[in-house]
Amino acid sequence: MYFLLRRRQTCAKATLYAGALAILALILVSPAKAQTGAIFTSLPDGTEVNFNIYASKLDVYLEGGPGPGAPQGAAGLPDGVYVFMVTEPAGKNLLSTDIAACRRFTVSGGISSALVTTNPACPVPHLTGLSVDHGALTIQLMPYLDTTNNGGEYKAWATPVDKYLCPLTVVSCNSSRFGFQDDFTKTDNFKVKVSAIREIDTRFHDTNNKGALIDGLGITWHDTLGNSNNKWSYFNLSLDVNHEAHVEAPENGTHQIVISNQAGCTVDEVYLNGQLLGTGPQTVFVKVLSSYKNITLVIDVNCN
Repeated sequence: MYFLLRRRQTCAKATLYAGALAILALILVSPAKAQTGAIFTSLPDGTEVNFNIYASKLDVYLEGGPGPGAPQGAAGLPDGVYVFMVTEPAGKNLLSTDIAACRRFTVSGGISSALVTTNPACPVPHLTGLSVDHGALTIQLMPYLDTTNNGGEYKAWATPVDKYLCPLTVVSCNSSRFGFQDDFTKTDNFKVKVSAIREIDTRFHDTNNKGALIDGLGITWHDTLGNSNNKWSYFNLSLDVNHEAHVEAPENGTHQIVISNQAGCTVDEVYLNGQLLGTGPQTVFVKVLSSYKNITLVIDVNCN
């Protein structure tokens, strides 16, 4: 009996010890926090071309957030140095043609503020502009190759330099997605020289004011590659932006739109293309099929 008792005590101690080691291991290997903030493509003066049908690849500039419609104080990218690239929307082909060192920019105070062209040296810096919205630096994405996508669609990416896996002295390497890691990357899609509209728009309705549309409310968009970006609802008649948070040129596959409670909106009912999905905060799964050539997929959120 004494032997059995001692054995059980020993086993119990061993179980507790193993459990403690497992918890410690989880703490030690727990993943780093995902990248916060947002990027968006724009014209040189920072006026976003929602339904981003740019006349030329030369017209497309990058800004390090926060995007149009973001409320005062909304977070852009955390301060630091970033690398950007351009791919086709599925992320399989790198289209940027200059070395990574020439695709670096600094974020300060939550907005893009400067190009980085030294250490290592960049022989041909990108052109820049100045945003009329947040006073941020805008950075021309050229040079990049034409997309292989038949709809004229592209994807812009940005990631912190210290999370970039390739040498800055080369255009690319075979590490991850051309050196970009999903957890530390923000993306935004855009179109060049096409007339068809392909988009996901989210509208917020004030149920206490006859369903009036609300500006300045946000969503988080997760694309099919595991990357994310933040969008806000706003109104700009000249850009045909009608009180909506807009995702442009979504690639084929299932996209996720995260709807959360926030200041100005306690989420009630959520609809996708007029069909009730449920109530309360939720993630809306939006399927984009290859047959979709000219379509707007609409998410409506009723706010209390």
